[in-house]
Amino acid sequence: MSYRILVFVKQVPDTQNISGDAMTPEGTVNRAALPAIFNPEDLNALEMALDIKDRFGAEVIVATMGMPAAAEVLRQSLYRGADRAVLVTDRALAGADTLATSYTLSCCAKKIGAVDLILCGRQAIDGDTAQTGPQIAEKLNIPQLCYVEEVKELGDKDITVRRAIEGGYEILQAPMPALLTVIDANDPRPMNAHNIMRFKNARTKSEVARPAGQTPLTPEETAAKVAELERAGLLIEEWSAADVNAAPERTGFAGSPTKVKQVMSVVLTASEAKQIEPTQAGINELIHELISDHTLG
Repeated sequence: MSYRILVFVKQVPDTQNISGDAMTPEGTVNRAALPAIFNPEDLNALEMALDIKDRFGAEVIVATMGMPAAAEVLRQSLYRGADRAVLVTDRALAGADTLATSYTLSCCAKKIGAVDLILCGRQAIDGDTAQTGPQIAEKLNIPQLCYVEEVKELGDKDITVRRAIEGGYEILQAPMPALLTVIDANDPRPMNAHNIMRFKNARTKSEVARPAGQTPLTPEETAAKVAELERAGLLIEEWSAADVNAAPERTGFAGSPTKVKQVMSVVLTASEAKQIEPTQAGINELIHELISDHTLG
């Protein structure tokens, strides 16, 4: 039996060196201020989907919501072995919080059609909320299995997984279709050289119309290039909010009750340091000091 798996991925700003410039006056992330990367745990989710494909046979569809530049993570997914890629992009989707994002992605899932599994990373590093995946499951009214480490068994109608819990793990079973959020418990495969050569020229319609660093194409030139890519199997599907039947009042900034007040970089520094000699006398002195300030005893 071959399965159909939808993986939601996200292009995120690299938050390792975040600063105050990473926030707009409206309280949203200024993505232009930071380099963009593939959200790490979404790579783990993609790897789990590709592992299922290797073990059981599956079609792996990867979708993302974002600006046209987010198509880069879709190409990277194709390089790793995904079969199909979809970009949901629209100015109306800008400024979305997890509620609006999960709504739009649930609309995307409905447009894609029947799938056996939906996989997401546990959380994105630009928000760390871990809310979007479960909210998608709630909107689609399907079971959710969170913090998944491994798919143990996959049957015709159900899935058995191992998921991490504090101090150990659980083995859970759920009927399909189901949504899984995946943690960093696997090693994502590298991009395949053959697939890179095959898909390096894959583009969305927006990328075709406005080539990076070049003069935008005319509508006629765009249509001709899009047709050429489609014939070659290199056109990445691109959908608007209207294409996925998303209600305007539930998307983007308008559909987002959550607002970010401030973004800051927290750096922990030592206020005082004291060197302890690696001798019995040094250890005795340390113990005496810890007892004196009531850290011990």
